Amino acid sequence: MGTRLKVLSVFKALHRTRMTVFKDDNRALTAARLKINEEFKKNKHETSDENIQKMIKMGSDVDIVLRETVMQMEHIGEDRLVLRPRESHLLENVPYCKDDPESSCVSESESDV
Repeated sequence: MGTRLKVLSVFKALHRTRMTVFKDDNRALTAARLKINEEFKKNKHETSDENIQKMIKMGSDVDIVLRETVMQMEHIGEDRLVLRPRESHLLENVPYCKDDPESSCVSESESDV
C-alpha cells in the first residue's frame, strides 16, 4: 500500500475509533476531532519517508491505546458515576479463590492445567 493510502487509512481509523470511544460525549468527540485534524495538518508537508513511517506507526499505536484503555464514565448523581465498558474491554476471566473450596472458583490444581 502506498504511503499516501497508509496515512489516509490511519486518519480514518482514528476518526472511527474516536466515534466509538467517545460515543454520546459531544465535547470529547469535538476535542478528539480537532486534535486528530490538527496533528495531520501540522505534518501535511512532511517529505521524509522515514518520518512519515514513524508518524503512521504513532497514529496506529494511538488508535490501539484509545480502543483498549479509554473507558467512558457518566455522572448520574452528585457523587456517583456509571462506568460504560465497551465489549473490547470485557475479558473472559475466571475468579481465583485459594481459600474457599466450596466456591465456583478455579482451584490451584485446575489453574495449572
